[in-house]
Amino acid sequence: MAFIPAGAEEPARVAHAAPVAGATGIDAILALQSVDGPLERKKRAVRRGRSLLDTLDEIKADLLVGQVSAERLDRLAAMLDEVREQATEELDAVLDDIDLRVQVELAKFGRFPKR
Repeated sequence: MAFIPAGAEEPARVAHAAPVAGATGIDAILALQSVDGPLERKKRAVRRGRSLLDTLDEIKADLLVGQVSAERLDRLAAMLDEVREQATEELDAVLDDIDLRVQVELAKFGRFPKR
């Protein structure tokens, strides 16, 4: 006896191919990897703080010899913008003072960045 599927008299239907779910899985993995825990955020904040302090030291040395680099001031201004986005209220007054000094030094070069 031969096997005959039920409904063999109806025309065969072709199933549509489903989109590959692999791309969605990769997106989910990347999204999970980008989620930082409190320890990773603290490490990044410490690195940013150290970088900011190093740049301030370089500018202090420049001021002592009387040759401040405009590029270094620009870099510090960009760093301040980045730090300010994640700053706490306690740091705002300090960042404002640093930012004012950067703006004064850039004004000496005839540069008035928009703020």
